[in-house]
Amino acid sequence: MADAGAREKLRYSDEELKEFRAIILDKLEKAKNDLVLLTEAYTNADENGTNDTSPTFKVLEEGHQVMSKEENGKLAARQHKFITSLENALIRIENKTYGICRETGKLIPKERLRSVPHATLSIDAKMNQAPKK
Repeated sequence: MADAGAREKLRYSDEELKEFRAIILDKLEKAKNDLVLLTEAYTNADENGTNDTSPTFKVLEEGHQVMSKEENGKLAARQHKFITSLENALIRIENKTYGICRETGKLIPKERLRSVPHATLSIDAKMNQAPKK
């Protein structure tokens, strides 16, 4: 059949996966560093150290002079979830299933993966999952 030549690509090439792996490793390193800062901030919240003056916290603290331990704890939990998602993306790269939408089975566009390297859904699939109001 003529369809075979016109078929969509089923997975990213090893070279493309290598590019995504580098992006993920970079984001993973930054995320782990941020988690350390967040963890230090909520475990040392009563101290007058300089950890909470880092640029990361200046961005996070807009409108707040000091974050509570609870807020830092929530941010740390969210950061931990992000790290886990990035680590899972690395596993999908090793399995050569990275970048395949878990709903549609089609490739997630490179632009989306460069922005959200841990994505497992295409934009269309994600929009379809959103609760209708």
